[in-house]
Amino acid sequence: MSDPEFIKQLQTGNPAAFRRLVEENQDRIVNTCHGFLQNRQDAEDIAQNVFIEAYRSIHRFRGDSKISTWLYRIAVNKSLNHIKVQKRRRIFHSLETIILDNREKEIPDVSDTTELELEKSERIAVLHKAIQSLSNNQKIAITLNKFEELSYQEVANIMGTSLSAVTALINRGKVNLQKKISNFYKKK
Repeated sequence: MSDPEFIKQLQTGNPAAFRRLVEENQDRIVNTCHGFLQNRQDAEDIAQNVFIEAYRSIHRFRGDSKISTWLYRIAVNKSLNHIKVQKRRRIFHSLETIILDNREKEIPDVSDTTELELEKSERIAVLHKAIQSLSNNQKIAITLNKFEELSYQEVANIMGTSLSAVTALINRGKVNLQKKISNFYKKK
């Protein structure tokens, strides 16, 4: 079935076409969301919301891009919105904790964890924290290119920008990541 036929079936509400859309794109969308959220359960929940949104708004899909590009755009937007909501919740929770000041901080039990695993976990955490501190556009471009292994052109299509803009975003993002990571280890 050709793409225009497939899109037409989606737009007419064909359940088999929608099932195919989910089956063909679910892993990529979950991985994209996970690249932003760093939590598998949240990524799966957001991915489910991406497909619900796609189902509800397929009639607005104009076919100017591939359907997978359209799904990536929805996934990126929903992931970034989720991050914003989580930041607000953390701020509120922090204020609540300060005000109430009666909660004990849990100390994780690391007796079973080897030193190498701890170092690896720390490096991963530092990298993710550095990525989260980038501008939204740099974060999107780097996540889609490096973690989702999309080409610069595919990233440009998803972000709705030029190839040269994506190249600049990724290059600036890499420089910023190197600075942030080296600053962390200098402080250590």
